[in-house]
Amino acid sequence: MKRSKVKENLRVILSGGGTGGHIYPAIAIADEIRRRYPDSEILFVGAKDRMEMEKVPQAGYNIEGLWISGIERKISMKNLMFPFKLYSSLSKSRKIIRKFRPDVVIGTGGFASGPLLRVAVSNKIPTLLQEQNSYPGITNRILSKQANVICAAYEEVKRFFPAEKTVITGNPVRLDLLKVSEKREEAQRFFHLDKKKRTVLVIGGSLGARRINQLIETWVPKFEKENIQLIWQTGKLYYDEYRKHNSDLVQTYEFLNRMDWAYAAADVIISRAGAGSVSELSIVGKPVLFIPSSNVAEDHQTKNAMAFTKNNAALTLTEAELDEKFEESFFDLINSEAKQAALGENIKKMALPNATANIVDEVEKLIARK
Repeated sequence: MKRSKVKENLRVILSGGGTGGHIYPAIAIADEIRRRYPDSEILFVGAKDRMEMEKVPQAGYNIEGLWISGIERKISMKNLMFPFKLYSSLSKSRKIIRKFRPDVVIGTGGFASGPLLRVAVSNKIPTLLQEQNSYPGITNRILSKQANVICAAYEEVKRFFPAEKTVITGNPVRLDLLKVSEKREEAQRFFHLDKKKRTVLVIGGSLGARRINQLIETWVPKFEKENIQLIWQTGKLYYDEYRKHNSDLVQTYEFLNRMDWAYAAADVIISRAGAGSVSELSIVGKPVLFIPSSNVAEDHQTKNAMAFTKNNAALTLTEAELDEKFEESFFDLINSEAKQAALGENIKKMALPNATANIVDEVEKLIARK
């Protein structure tokens, strides 16, 4: 498709949030659109009081907030407010669409994308969904019936979405991760690390992972004894509980805003296995020990992790295996440069570095067909 078919001053709305897994893919897509179309106008729409209201402005984009949240599975007084929140969000979405007049609306999942994309569809505005997981969230499953294009990372999603409009692109990742290998010295200075000591990065997701935090707390004394430096993202929910472990060797963070530096500084990474994480880590190309969350639909994090482990591209331990197997698995890895090199090389082979560009290609095709 010739780029000339798409006007230079594109007007784009992106909606998605609640967790980093929805926010950062949206930001990556916005960055690629802005790179191709410097005169484009880009607006984000998220849920009030969720992390996108902080992270999106930090990335340099404007955001509008909707009064919306999901329905809790258990009986809750909060559920009684849902109809009022939905009405409010639909009303505000209509005002946003009418005022901004987007050429395309992109949803990456999360509560806020539901009302906004419903309004976009009703106004016959081209819509694109980006689905990160092999098991889609309820918002994207509902929206997929009316969206024009669905960009997905896994073939398995075609059993949930209309296959004829589903394109396998991979998951978008931030451009700053593509050259992580060149940033190691800069990252070591930023974190005040000793270049002669090994460094472990622990990431349990934007909100945190209780089981991973409990595990790391247990092993902090051993890490310190072995002179292992630790960069530990505890997550927003757990930071106050674990920051007491800060020392010359241990650095705890509620959230890491410069993930490129965190990845660059690490020799070994311990991580959850959400779709966004595995996509980023494959591009980064560092040895990883995955500890999948067991509290996700269809246990998709374990499936994500095992796809890499079967190819000798990462190690995986379930939460149930941590007490018995963590010590042997982790210390065999941190003490073997050969094993680290093999895992790092193999995980990089599974990367889809062009995913973000492929998604924006689909955006261009969609607008050109309008």
